[in-house]
Amino acid sequence: MTVRRLSEKEKASACALAWKVFLRYEAPEYSQEGIDAFRRFLDERGFISDMPFYGAFDGEKLVGMLAMRRPQHISLFFVLEEYHRQGIGRMLFERMKQDYSLKEFTVHSSPYAVEAYRHLGFVPLDTERLTDGIRYVPMKYSEKGARSGRSGI
Repeated sequence: MTVRRLSEKEKASACALAWKVFLRYEAPEYSQEGIDAFRRFLDERGFISDMPFYGAFDGEKLVGMLAMRRPQHISLFFVLEEYHRQGIGRMLFERMKQDYSLKEFTVHSSPYAVEAYRHLGFVPLDTERLTDGIRYVPMKYSEKGARSGRSGI
């Protein structure tokens, strides 16, 4: 398995992977408004081009992706179904962390992914929210252990 930063040309493939996994695992629990909002986000080329993307490859095949929004917010994080529970998400997360001196990150986790983020060391900051039809739990990671927020949610 190779994990590396993606080129600008590879971002379209990463967004296609995100869409495929989203449709399988998250869209069934979302309203049409949420599905449409997520699609618009993936199609926002200016915003996408500003984000660093990371990819996990099985040979030449892209099997996982992670994208960061400023300042240190995970915006997209998806792994193909047949590669779940193989440590690929952790490899992507560890590779991304290498590019940041401050090891504190936030994410708006889908309800489906909350436990995966917990395994990476994230803690919830609040209960589930809904914005533009997108369901999420705000979470934070701090390598120093100085995690903020309430952990008993």
